[in-house]
Amino acid sequence: MTGGVAPGLPSDVESLTAGLAGAGYLAEDGLATAVFLAIRLRLPLLLEGEPGVGKTQAAVAVAAVLDTPLLRLQCYEGIGAAEALYEWNHARQLLAVRLAEGRGDRLVEDDLFTPDYLLARPLLAAVDHPGPRPAVLLIDEIDRADDEFEAFLFEMLGEGAVTVPELGTRRAVVPPVTVLTSNRTRDLHDALKRRCLYHWIGYPETARVEEIVRLRVPDTGPWLAARVSRAVHRLRGLELLKPPGVAEAVNWARALAALGLDDLDAAAADRTAGAVLKYPEDLDTVRAVGFAGLLDRA
Repeated sequence: MTGGVAPGLPSDVESLTAGLAGAGYLAEDGLATAVFLAIRLRLPLLLEGEPGVGKTQAAVAVAAVLDTPLLRLQCYEGIGAAEALYEWNHARQLLAVRLAEGRGDRLVEDDLFTPDYLLARPLLAAVDHPGPRPAVLLIDEIDRADDEFEAFLFEMLGEGAVTVPELGTRRAVVPPVTVLTSNRTRDLHDALKRRCLYHWIGYPETARVEEIVRLRVPDTGPWLAARVSRAVHRLRGLELLKPPGVAEAVNWARALAALGLDDLDAAAADRTAGAVLKYPEDLDTVRAVGFAGLLDRA
C-alpha cells in the first residue's frame, strides 16, 4: 500500500495500538508494529508463541478494529482443500440435474461446475471478499497441519490468489490481512516463513497480565487482578505439563468473579484450579507445593 492510507485502516502504530486496546487487546509495541506492517504492506503475519499468550485473540482484535469479517481456518492433521478452500455443493448439483431431467433438458458438466454451486471455505471467502476494507484471514495453529498443506498455502500467501481447477485462478481485489498462528509443536518450512512477517509473542510481564485481566474482566478489582497475575507467574515457575498463559489468567479471574470472590486464597485457588490447570499431574504438582505457599510468594 503506497501513497496514503486506505479509509478505515489505522494510520500509524499508535492509532492501531489504541484501537486494539479499545477492542480489549493490550498489544506491546513490537506486536502492534508487526500487525501494522502486515496491514500496510499487505504481507501475511506469522505469530508464534506458547499456547495462551494471545495469538488467536490478536487476529480477533484486528478484525474488530478494522470492522471487517474474521474468516478463521482451524488447522489440524490431514486438513485439505475441501476444508480450507472450497467444495462443490453436491446436493444442489443433484437437484439441478433432476430438475433438468423433469423439464426434458440435458445438463453438461460445465453447467454444474459454476460459481453458483461453489461452497467457499475461508481461503476462497477471503479472496472473494469485496471490501472496501480487507477481511482478516486467521489460519490458526498452522503447525498442526502437514508439510503438504503448508505448500498448498504458498499461492495464497505469496500472491493473494487461489486456484479452483474447474474455474481457474481467482485473485483478491482487496487482499486479506492474513494472520497465521503456531504453537511451535513442529518447525515450519522456510518457504512459508519467507512469505510472512514474523513476531514471537512471549509471556507478558506480571504487570501487563494484571492490566489485561482488569481490561478483560471488569468485575475484577486491582487487588484480585494482582493476586491472579502473580500467582500465574509463580505457576509458570513450576515444572508443569501446561504452564498457564494469559488466557488462563483471564479465565481464572472470570471464575473467581463468577463465584463472587474478591480475594484469591488457598481455598479459592483449589476450588477454581480447573480454570488455570489443565492436567491432573499439574494439579498434583501444585498441591504438593501447596496453594497457600504459592500464593504467599505471589
